[in-house]
Amino acid sequence: MKKIVSPIVTLIVLAALHGAMSAALAAPQVAKAPLDAEELAALPGGAWLALDKRGLRLVGADGIDRATLALRGERLDVRPDVHPSSGGALAVLVDSNLEQAQPVRIDLAAGTLIRLPAIPSAGFGIEAACMYRDAQNLDHVFLVGADGQAQQWLLGEPHRLVRRLALPTGVEHCRVDDAYATLFVAEEGMGLWAYGADAEGPSARTPVALRAPYGKLKGEIQGLAVLPGGVAALGENGQLLGWRRAGAAWQALPARALGAKQLVALGGGALMVQTKKGWQSPALAWKAGSAPPRSLPIVMPRMQTAPVAQMGDAADDPAIWVNPLDASKSRILGSNKKQGLLVYDLDGRQTQFLASGRLNNVDVRQDLRFEGQRVDLALATQRDEQAMVLYTIDAGGELAEAARLPTGLGDIYGTCLYRTPEGGLDAFVNDKDGRYEHWQITRSGGKYGARLARQFRVATQPEGCVADDRSGLLFVGEEDKALWVTSAKADQPATLEMVMPVGEWLHDDIEGMGIYHGDKRSYLVVSSQGNSSYVVFDAAPPFKVRGAFRVGMDPVAGIDGASETDGLEVSSANFGGPYARGMLVVHDGFKRMPEGAQNYKAVAWDDVARALKLED
Repeated sequence: MKKIVSPIVTLIVLAALHGAMSAALAAPQVAKAPLDAEELAALPGGAWLALDKRGLRLVGADGIDRATLALRGERLDVRPDVHPSSGGALAVLVDSNLEQAQPVRIDLAAGTLIRLPAIPSAGFGIEAACMYRDAQNLDHVFLVGADGQAQQWLLGEPHRLVRRLALPTGVEHCRVDDAYATLFVAEEGMGLWAYGADAEGPSARTPVALRAPYGKLKGEIQGLAVLPGGVAALGENGQLLGWRRAGAAWQALPARALGAKQLVALGGGALMVQTKKGWQSPALAWKAGSAPPRSLPIVMPRMQTAPVAQMGDAADDPAIWVNPLDASKSRILGSNKKQGLLVYDLDGRQTQFLASGRLNNVDVRQDLRFEGQRVDLALATQRDEQAMVLYTIDAGGELAEAARLPTGLGDIYGTCLYRTPEGGLDAFVNDKDGRYEHWQITRSGGKYGARLARQFRVATQPEGCVADDRSGLLFVGEEDKALWVTSAKADQPATLEMVMPVGEWLHDDIEGMGIYHGDKRSYLVVSSQGNSSYVVFDAAPPFKVRGAFRVGMDPVAGIDGASETDGLEVSSANFGGPYARGMLVVHDGFKRMPEGAQNYKAVAWDDVARALKLED
């Protein structure tokens, strides 16, 4: 084909503009571009990556080739470096001869293309590939096979397989909106779907546009490009299609008849399309969709425990026992909802397993006083027997079952403990129907028992709760509604006062809770399961929000992040090393890198305090 230099326009689409896509093309202006490319990707400074039969070419803003990488490739995608001053970018394409995804480093200043180590074979033919840059600025690649097999890889040295996905069959195009962590895939014969791109979450999908009889989309999607708060596509006969985010739904924009063969995102909201007249930039009037989620600081996990024995939703709630003689020999307790109670050391190694049956929540209190003795106890809810299971903890951190104490509940769920000022132990247990029972643990003749002290309820399902032994306050989570506070003391009325409803900071479900006791103030940490974050409040009125954070992945240590957390626990004890100011332990709903059964992650409190600028 004869090479023709044709004018194009790069039009930046401002999110503040209103209206749908206009019908005109932009007035032409002179620019240089590799117009004969089979695939094209824009680079910073007006440079381009062009993929054709000669290979992958780096083309300057003046239209002159700077470098060529000889390979037969397809499915090109690119991300500029996080810091523009570095003058580079990272690209991924599929090497058609080797059937492997090939990362390429672009050095714009030196004018070079550097072939990086290929991603290991996926084990299937790659039909679609696209990049994703997560909130930690880590680069990922999605690989999709014709039969719906898919993989998500983290790029690095070495590349790591993060997870496997089940996507639709017949996917040939995918793109990721980094700001919203959304993976778009076009399914042949069906339409366009949106998936969560963040590995720390389920691979649930929502429809963007479907063909009849399920929707109004006509024909197949031939290409995708991300716009601010939306997505563009090439449809039947080269029409330019667009959809804008409208909360959890998608709003279709009027189609444009352009006869386009290719679609390229230029960044900043601009598009280029290849028509019979060459590459052109459609003039758009684009109203950006719903704002992206709140950006939260990310802290790294320092340790992960061995996984539980069962796959699926098995792990749930941790607790921490502090060894009073040597805190480095402390223990982490974790409930296994399908089997019993697990005990770990601070390196995450399992030290003990107690086959107590289907346990849900667990809590610990130390230095309790019963019959003239000082004891440490743990208590868990047993869902088959509707009972509280009580465990003793010896000086070496060994647990032994001491009693099973029946409750009056029909579907026992969560629990938390309160050490009274006298050194006694109170237990709060709840039912899925909203009821709470407040039990006082007793011991007579060496045998443990329980006495019902009071009852109260929330309107809908609760689970997580925590009692502050210093202040005598009890915090209660009504999962879909709000965080509440009342008195933990048995001789006080259980009048619930709202701390915060579900909304800006707390995203349902409200789950695990823990109290961190600093030298100057105490903090309440709450698992906001709906957006996989952890919200920190002052543990005293007016319960000011100090911020929220997420637990990210540490590729160097090979530890994935934490998401959809059920239970958590925090301690201000000096455990040594990175935990000199204490640690936070959280349940991880999705084990990645590699995939496996659920486990628990440990975070240094010093990292949390630094991220949120907390006082001691």
